Amino acid sequence: MTAIPGEFARGTIEREGQAGQAWLAELPGIVDDLLERWACVPDGEVTHGGVGVVVPVRRDGEPAVLKVSFPHPGNVHEPDAYVAWGGRGAVVLHERDDERFAMLLERVSTSTLAELEDGDEVVAVAGRLNRRLAVPAPPGLPRLREQAGAWEEQLGRDAEELPHALPRRVLDAAVATVRELGRAQPDTLVHGDLHAGNILRADREPWLAVDPKGCAGDPAYDGGTLLKSRALALVQADDLHKAVHRVLDVFAETAELDRERVRRWAQFHAVQSAYWGRRHGFRVARGGTRLDLLTRFLDHLAELLTERP
Repeated sequence: MTAIPGEFARGTIEREGQAGQAWLAELPGIVDDLLERWACVPDGEVTHGGVGVVVPVRRDGEPAVLKVSFPHPGNVHEPDAYVAWGGRGAVVLHERDDERFAMLLERVSTSTLAELEDGDEVVAVAGRLNRRLAVPAPPGLPRLREQAGAWEEQLGRDAEELPHALPRRVLDAAVATVRELGRAQPDTLVHGDLHAGNILRADREPWLAVDPKGCAGDPAYDGGTLLKSRALALVQADDLHKAVHRVLDVFAETAELDRERVRRWAQFHAVQSAYWGRRHGFRVARGGTRLDLLTRFLDHLAELLTERP
């Protein structure tokens, strides 16, 4: 029977409670059943991400990975995105079991884009992938424009309920982005969580994307997810203003996107993250001084992004 990593089990129970514990009890049997069903042989140590286990396997001698995720609405459309891309800029989907949130995927390296020291190269690779992944979205995917009302409502609630609220002009800029860009987005497939940790080295192509949310919207939206994920790298910058605008410049150029749209989405993401940190903390900082420092940095980032260059 497949052994589930202890760190993954603890994190799942902490996040999902009793439902997570019940799913973990079934998970070894699910994995073993899928290995047999898809004629796969385990071929390495079981690893994991935030919400799923990854089992290296071989099928007919060829390497692949079996991924099984915790059943959650955010994971539903990952295989649909892979089908639409057909291996173009992302890993190939070999098999899927939607009922059990399971997939058999092309195996790539565990080395991520986040390991590169050259910040410009990290952003450029992400930008080029963003451009390649921006294909017509298939029907049935969630449309980001349908979330605009909830985004605006949550921003208002956060501003009222949370201490040390952001300056009004910063909040107003984020709300304006939701109203002006968020409600009229194209039917373009976007990754939805494009950051350096979700871009892996590969043999078929130098870099391939994994773990998409699978949604339709503005490709510039993922410029905001990328910049947000660069927060820990940017906090070390000697000149934060220069470093942030360099990220925007490089991403917009390589993704072939309007820079102003990228800036506005990045500002919206920074505001969202600043409020989220106050309510929930972050995976890298659940509380204490570290969380306070990261939240203050996100406040500063949101203010900086509010100003046009």
